[in-house]
Amino acid sequence: MTLAADRQAPGRPVFSARGLSKVYGMGEVTVHALREVDLDIFAAEMVVLLGPSGSGKSTLLNILGGLDVPSAGSVRFLEHDLRADDDRALTQYRREHVGFVFQFYNLVPSLTARENVALVTEIATRPMHPDEALRLVGLGERLDHFPAQLSGGEQQRVAIARAIAKRPDVLLCDEPTGALDLETGRVVLEVLDSVNRSLGTTTAIITHNSAIAAMADRVVHMHSGRITAVDHNAVRKSASEVIW
Repeated sequence: MTLAADRQAPGRPVFSARGLSKVYGMGEVTVHALREVDLDIFAAEMVVLLGPSGSGKSTLLNILGGLDVPSAGSVRFLEHDLRADDDRALTQYRREHVGFVFQFYNLVPSLTARENVALVTEIATRPMHPDEALRLVGLGERLDHFPAQLSGGEQQRVAIARAIAKRPDVLLCDEPTGALDLETGRVVLEVLDSVNRSLGTTTAIITHNSAIAAMADRVVHMHSGRITAVDHNAVRKSASEVIW
């Protein structure tokens, strides 16, 4: 699959989901994680998926990122039908086009910040240098520090650098500030905002924190596996203006 980032035209859907449903069987219990979700996410925009635990946010993000497959409906990345992909094709899709940032940093403790980022750049097709990625997240002076020598916020910024170093078309973030205090979380949000604005990386952020919604172009509200509302922000607030 070859889908270059320069094929994303402004205002063009990067993701298009229609009738997306996901059902899990847990013993004799059936869990409907998603129920007939329709959603477009456009090139270079920042979208916040907002809702309580169990609302389907992570399931939706995992399907968009090729980590999971729907039970019904369709999901496309540009013109590519993700539901038609097998495991190998989904792995290639994730490797070439998607950057992930999770609540927990998942850094390798025995590797420096630079080496953690290099894990991705060594297998990417058009990567930036690890040093460049770390400078973009404000860690140019911490290249040779190990995770244990970094604060939680710094470790999360290394994780963001690792995600953006392969120059992904989309950045998918699952509760990226969930394990951080207010001030540290704000720094991480500033980095995500900067990446979205300066690199034009389409960005989706999962959160249960309604204050973060003010940073987005659009806010997708979810509850019980459904999209209940979509709000548009006429003006995006900076991370420094977010208070929670």
